Amino acid sequence: MSRVTARRRVLRIRDGAASQRPDTLAAEEPMEIRLDGRPLTVTMRTPGSDFDLAAGFLLSEGVVRQSADIAAIRYCAGATGDGGNTYNVVDVALAPGVAVPDQSLERNFYTTSSCGLCGKASLDAVRTTAPWTVAEDPLHVEPETLTALPDRLRTAQRVFARTGGLHAAGLFTADGELLCLREDVGRHNAVDKVIGHSLRSGWLPLRGTILLVSGRASFELVQKAVMAGIPMLAAVSAPSSLAVELAEDRGLTLVGFLRGTSMNVYTRADRVQFDLPVVGSSTVSRHAAVTPEEVPASA
Repeated sequence: MSRVTARRRVLRIRDGAASQRPDTLAAEEPMEIRLDGRPLTVTMRTPGSDFDLAAGFLLSEGVVRQSADIAAIRYCAGATGDGGNTYNVVDVALAPGVAVPDQSLERNFYTTSSCGLCGKASLDAVRTTAPWTVAEDPLHVEPETLTALPDRLRTAQRVFARTGGLHAAGLFTADGELLCLREDVGRHNAVDKVIGHSLRSGWLPLRGTILLVSGRASFELVQKAVMAGIPMLAAVSAPSSLAVELAEDRGLTLVGFLRGTSMNVYTRADRVQFDLPVVGSSTVSRHAAVTPEEVPASA
């Protein structure tokens, strides 16, 4: 936990009064991921669950598809000039028979903590073929279950409570049970950690689950959810147009502005069950679909 946060003295100004005090910051350090000893990428992340992060990243990129594809994950000793171990270099050994990705996957630059796909040559390069489909997943969720998830996520965020500076990703059942939560300075890293933990635990595909992220829903997060077989992605903030496009294309339910008692359902709204009157309709259907036009946008 000591590497997850850092302490720093700050000048605090409140109500016209100034004071010096220590402040707790969310840690951010680079982590290099190597594949069979070959450098693959560098990501800026919050230390912790590093093996999950590496495994989730490789699944999201289509390098591996199941836990058996990974033979071992280890920290690289001698990462510094004096032979010390910084615990910032992770080497993943692929199982025999698993193809090593071509040179086009390698990154000659670091990935920032805010964007997991910065520098991708084209959208075609990230439309990796998923090993399973989410379009036929029979998941159905009550609106009350969805609206309760952000509070459950926040309650479980141990480091956020101390720093206020971390994103979180949580994996939930259709009944709202929290299966896994990870925090990181980057929302894409938090998602990779959740997916990586699920991969290493042998849970994939993640049928009948909901992935909740504490922020916006971007193209990359939809892509990661699809690669893990997650049929529903919910975000407390807005989705991007490309995220909605990809979700619609893959049959994933995308929920945005999940705040308080409101939400916007952008795609595959048939998975949301409700007992609410629909504006412009004289009937109420228990399993009627909520469309983006029927749900008022959150302020």
